[in-house]
Amino acid sequence: MRDNPDGKAQARRRFLGTLGFAAVAAPAAAFEADGGTGGLPPRKETEAERRAPRYRETDHVRAFYRTNRY
Repeated sequence: MRDNPDGKAQARRRFLGTLGFAAVAAPAAAFEADGGTGGLPPRKETEAERRAPRYRETDHVRAFYRTNRY
């Protein structure tokens, strides 16, 4: 027989609850109370980056399409 199986189950639940809380709290800690990022300005796209093509059909992409019949 097991020694106090409820204690192990409670410890496991407490551990998983802590992991869930950490998953939510860690990204939230990166922002300040007003939603800012500590005075760091967001990186702006230049006009050339905005107009640049974003999709490139390379050889491995063509091979994927060919083998999967897309």
